Amino acid sequence: MNLGQHQQLFSRHVCFLLQKAFSLGYEVRFGEAQRTEDMQAIYVKTGRSKTMNSMHLKKCAVDLHFTKDGVLCYPPELGNYWESLDQLNQWGGNWKNFKDQPHFQRTV
Repeated sequence: MNLGQHQQLFSRHVCFLLQKAFSLGYEVRFGEAQRTEDMQAIYVKTGRSKTMNSMHLKKCAVDLHFTKDGVLCYPPELGNYWESLDQLNQWGGNWKNFKDQPHFQRTV
């Protein structure tokens, strides 16, 4: 599978995730999706990221912020749903060394 195909499947899975969130009563606010190398370098330097190999650089990651009844939350049920869609999908809330709950990615 080439990068473009991974990007397309990632986008399709984001749509599934949004539909799941809405069906469970969550509202969604988008954060960052595509990121430049310069911005990624700033994030690594300031500790907001641990790698220069971010999937944001490949258009295969998005930060999503969920609310329910006006309260910001990062429900594990949505992170686990995301990971159940494909073995290449990862939710930052399940990472061991660096928790990033808003982060959803397809690892390519």
